[in-house]
Amino acid sequence: MLARPAVDLHTHSSLSDGTERPAVLMAAAAAAGLDVVALTDHDTWDGWEEAAAAVGRTGVALVRGAEISTSAGGISVHLLSYLHDPAARGLGTAVARARDSRLGRARRMVERLALDFELTWEEVEALLEPGGTVGRPHIADALVARGYVTDRSAAFTEILHASGPYYVRYDAPDAAAAVELVRRAGGVPVMAHPRAGARGRVVEDVVIEEMAAAGLAGLEVDHRDHDDGARAQLLDLASSLGLFVTGSSDYHGTGKPNRLGEHLTDPAVLEQIESEGYLPVVRP
Repeated sequence: MLARPAVDLHTHSSLSDGTERPAVLMAAAAAAGLDVVALTDHDTWDGWEEAAAAVGRTGVALVRGAEISTSAGGISVHLLSYLHDPAARGLGTAVARARDSRLGRARRMVERLALDFELTWEEVEALLEPGGTVGRPHIADALVARGYVTDRSAAFTEILHASGPYYVRYDAPDAAAAVELVRRAGGVPVMAHPRAGARGRVVEDVVIEEMAAAGLAGLEVDHRDHDDGARAQLLDLASSLGLFVTGSSDYHGTGKPNRLGEHLTDPAVLEQIESEGYLPVVRP
């Protein structure tokens, strides 16, 4: 009997807040024993071409995706979009706007931090890949480089948390509206880590119900930021709303402790995603 394919549907490269180039990420996925990996950088799909070019030599199939910044009632909501048309104007415009807002937000956060820490925008900017999407992790890395904290996790816990004095919100599309944009672009929308309370406030079930009514396809349930209680509650919610569930690593290279393949998605769910998506999975 053949082993079930190992499918990890949430990873990041250095084009957003991961630490590895897309091709290196694909090689790491092969080394981790994965058969399929999704590249889901924040508010960009600039890494798709490089990752796709590595499929043949790594033997790992690629699901092209992105993690879209959205919000609901002032609470950040991350929306995974799989296999959408990269040329779709509505989604592309919304993502470009969110990316620009992230840049302005990061600059303002550094300005606040500079009142209490020796830190400059140039130090943060130097950590970005050309054209990459800036985020709090890059600020965290600059704080680590300065020796103020030991690692990214400590930076978020001690300095950059959402309730702290240095935090700045950024403009992002409404979560339900973003779901509609993903669907119009031929993508398959899945809500990322819905109960990751350690990251900040999480939305109530009514928001997820609104997203489902707008076309949400699934919930990311098996994730290291969800305890057993959260997973059980999300499984019940997904069942009641007719959503599929996924499991993923949310890998960031050395930027976070998450390990490739630590949570996986049922291959049958991947088949459903591909059947609904505009793009095919890139296979060896």
